[in-house]
Parts: sequence; structure tokens; C-alpha cells
Amino acid sequence: MTTPSDRSSEMGYQRLGDPVLNKGTAFSAEERQRYGLEGLLPVSVETLDQQLQRVLGHLDAKDNDLERYIYLIGLADRNETLFYKTLMSDPVRFVPIVYDPTVADACLNFDHIFRRSRGMYLTRDMKDRFAEVLRNWPQKDVRFICVSSGGRILGLGDIGANGMGIPIGKLQLYTACAAVPPQQLLPILLDIGTTNEKLRNDPMYLGLRQEPPTPDEVDAIADAFVAAANEVFPGVCVHFEDWKGTDAMRLLARYRDKILCYNDDIQGTSAITVAGLTTALQIKKEKMSEQRVLFLGAGSAGLGIAGMIASAMQMDGLSKEQALEQIRLVDVNGLIESSRTDLNEWQKPFAHADHPSKDLLDVVKTFKPTILIGVSTTAGAFTEAVVKEMAALNQQPIIFALSNPTDHAECSAEQAYQWTDGRVLFAAGVQFDDVTYKGKTYHPGQANNFLIFPATSLAVYATRPQRITDALFIETARAVANQVTDAQRAQGMLYPPTENVLDMEVTAAVHVAEYIFDQGMATVERPANIRQWIEGMLYRPEY
Repeated sequence: MTTPSDRSSEMGYQRLGDPVLNKGTAFSAEERQRYGLEGLLPVSVETLDQQLQRVLGHLDAKDNDLERYIYLIGLADRNETLFYKTLMSDPVRFVPIVYDPTVADACLNFDHIFRRSRGMYLTRDMKDRFAEVLRNWPQKDVRFICVSSGGRILGLGDIGANGMGIPIGKLQLYTACAAVPPQQLLPILLDIGTTNEKLRNDPMYLGLRQEPPTPDEVDAIADAFVAAANEVFPGVCVHFEDWKGTDAMRLLARYRDKILCYNDDIQGTSAITVAGLTTALQIKKEKMSEQRVLFLGAGSAGLGIAGMIASAMQMDGLSKEQALEQIRLVDVNGLIESSRTDLNEWQKPFAHADHPSKDLLDVVKTFKPTILIGVSTTAGAFTEAVVKEMAALNQQPIIFALSNPTDHAECSAEQAYQWTDGRVLFAAGVQFDDVTYKGKTYHPGQANNFLIFPATSLAVYATRPQRITDALFIETARAVANQVTDAQRAQGMLYPPTENVLDMEVTAAVHVAEYIFDQGMATVERPANIRQWIEGMLYRPEY
């Protein structure tokens, strides 16, 4: 791959082969002569919009979304501007193709559909040479690295190097949804091995055919990577994505107060949940500090959300102890309570002096939650009896069934509305169809992280703070929630519509940037007009 300084002089096929500089049929007659492209292209000179129409036709002809994913990644390899023009022309259509849910199929088949490296692959064996290897990346001003070990990809488990589709797709959403310039984004697969024996035995597998190391060794590898990344790309933000749950929690705790970093699985998921809760509480005219929150699921997602809700309660005026007292979690072994001896260090702060119970309905009756959140991946866990008990306890119960895919959801939207006589404020981790109940149509919300992390990242890109805090994510959540109109809330919508996602993300980013400046966290000078300043930084897919 060429370096930026070399690119200006690229000629002929070299220029056509550079996805950043290539315009394909949009090269003008003068450019074709200047760059030695005459005879290498059809005579017609097209506009970017004409090229887009051809791409859309190609995509319409594909049989399924995995084929569309493969086509789009190929387009990114040939013509980056046209690729982002396509994504940004209709994010609602294309985000589910380049990311969840289609990216799950792409990751399962990543070693078989591999065409071209679109990031960096660092192995544990390079630990003492990470800085040297990172310098092979041609771009020197990298602002964000999205790094995964492939240890827990969506609902697929440990798929090792096949997980590279995740950091690639995640960073593409930075640009598609919030116009963060793509040249300053670097996807990395930190290959520490995989527990997946089937993959290790697959002759097409592209990663290390080794078992992952011990947690202490993982920490040493991560330490070396974080140090090297900040040496080669000073001030870079490290976005941890889809690490094994225990690794994810441990590494976030290890680095969050030392470097500019975040974990979207933990903090992004937490923030999009808080955004939906914020809208729900605005509808109810209640404060977060007044809520009693019950979780089904106490893994990294549940603990992350619980921690951020506790932070939001503290921002509402509660002490840390008071906030924790208003939260309960239930896992496969029952209620997290103080007599249990099997709790990890992140679960222990949520263990209270409660009676042991393995019955969710019993916990609901005893604890009397105002909010019920499912992150258990247990389909149907929110039974009719549980949901009806929530409705008996609350005039407008808040129920979030966040597990995905659809067949893992704790309950469906239709069940939630029917079992609560239409009174529930409901969101899910997947997009359920509209529900019509007693003549009224409800639009159930989807708690999708892509409403959060691109906006947060754009604000960080602009202001360059030294740290990313939970409070910063909570501000993003509030900025998203505040964009839901009264009319939309009346239809049960807890999140803003995504038809104009770029404007929504920029609006949220402006709010977060204002917060960063107000808190003295920015390392750049505050501009007179923050929105105008941020809009001037946005990537635009133009030749």
C-alpha cells in the first residue's frame, strides 16, 4: 500500500488501484491525460451520482445480504469515496449489511470470503515488536483504533481472526453515521489464538492455531499493544470491541483512567440503554434516581449497564451506595446477593443482603422494580406472569428485552404490549415490527449502539480529550433521547428515527463536545460556534 506522500504522483493503473484516489469512470478527460489513464477507462465521464445508481443496481441484483456485504467490501477496496457515498445515501438500509446482523454471517465466513487486508493483524508473537509493526501502516495520523481479539463476536462466541469483520465494520459506521474521516481510522485484530477447535482445524483459517493464553499473559500482550499504539500514534483513542467478557471488563478497568479508550460492548451498550430509559422517564416525568432496576443477566453487558445507570443516578444526586442499593441482578445461579460465594469482582458491588432466589417472578414481587432489563440471551425469560407482575406494580412499566438475535429476546414486543394492556414502555436489542393493540399502533424501540458510539467518537475526534468517562457517555445518551419528539413518544418510540442519522449524530456530538469543553476536558481551544466547527471537520464522499 502506498504512503500518503506517494499518492499525489500515482499514475495509470497504480492510481486506479488506490481506493482513496480512484474515481473510476468519474476521472475527467483532463485528469485522464494528466495521470496516464487514457485508454484505461471507457470514454464516458460519469458523475458520482451516476456511479451510485450503478452500484445500487448491482446491489438490487444480489440474492442476499451476505452477497451484498461481499460486494460492498469489494467496492471499498476499489473506490472508497463511492463506497461511503453508497452507505451514506441510505444508512438505514446499509448499516445492517455492513454491520449487525449481516456482519455475523460475514465473520463466520471471513476466512473463506477474504479478499484484501483492510486493517492490521497483530499476533501475540509480535508483542515485543508491536511499535515496529504498527509503523507499517501507511497513515501516520491515526485518531481511532478499533481492536478486537475475536473472543466474543456478537452471538458467535470465540471466532479468533475471523472476528476482523467487526473492527472493520465498526469503524465504517464512524464514517457512515457520523462522518468521521475514514483515513484516520485503523481496524486491528489482536490475534491471541482461539478456543474454537473447529476453526483451528479448518485449513482455510487465517489466524493463529493456538489456544489463548492465560489472563495474565493477555494483560501483558494488551499492555504492550496499548503502549505501542500510543507511541506510534500519540493521543490515539483505543476502542476495544468484542473481547471475551472477563477480558473486556478487566481491560477496561485497567486502562480507562490511564489512556484515551472505551469499550463499546460495555459503555456503548450501556449508553444506548440509558438513552432509552431517559426517554421513558421523560414520558413518565420521573428521575433516574427514583427508579428500582432489575436485570436478568449479570455478564459484561448487564454489569456495564448497571454501572452506568448507577453513575446516572449519582449525577441525579444519589451517593454511590444509594445508587447501588436500587439495582439488582439475576444470573443463571439466581439473585446476586451477599451470601453467594461464586461472584466475580464486578458483581460483588451489586450483592445485597437479600434472600437467595432463583425465581425471577419471586424477585420481581419482592424487589418491586420499576425497570426490568434483559441481557440474558434466554428466549422467553420474561414470561407472561413476570410481565403482568411488572404491570401490576407500575402504571407504565419499563421493560427492555435487549438480548439478540430475535430468537434470544426475553420477550417480543407484541407480548409486552398485550400483557401490559398497552401500557409498557418497551425497547429491544432487535427491531421488532410495529404492534397494533386495541386500535393503537406502537413503534417498539431498538437499543442499537450505532446511535451512540459514532456521535461520541465524533465529539472525541473534535475535542481530543485525554479520557472518556461514563459521564461523557451519559451525556451522549441524553443528547440522543432529547431528539425524540412528543409525537414519537406517544407512539411508544424511545429512540429517534434513523432516516437522517448523520444530522442526529452530529447534533448529539455537538452536545457532547459542549460538555467536554464545559468540564475542561478538551485539549483544543473552544471555538465560538461548536456546531459550525464540527461540521467543518466532517468527511464528505466527494471527488
